[in-house]
Amino acid sequence: MRIDENQVLKVSKLARLELSQEDKMEFSTQLNDIIEYVEKINELPTDSVSPADHIVDLKNVVREDAVGKSLGFDEIELNAPSFENSHFVVPKIIE
Repeated sequence: MRIDENQVLKVSKLARLELSQEDKMEFSTQLNDIIEYVEKINELPTDSVSPADHIVDLKNVVREDAVGKSLGFDEIELNAPSFENSHFVVPKIIE
């Protein structure tokens, strides 16, 4: 697959970029070099390699759920700026 200046121009218009003629030539050359390098992977014997969705084994890193002691209303009330009838009092934001 070769990328020419017309394809670079099309993408630059979609991205709303203004490119000079020099930039278009440079980008098409650079993109072609990248594609050539990536195409080298096709030369590797990958018949015996199974596809992988992740190269590192993932493990769940969260802690186990455990029942613990909850705070009582008295302790919560001490930490709340405004507490009334077992509820937090907040400023009204909807009229």
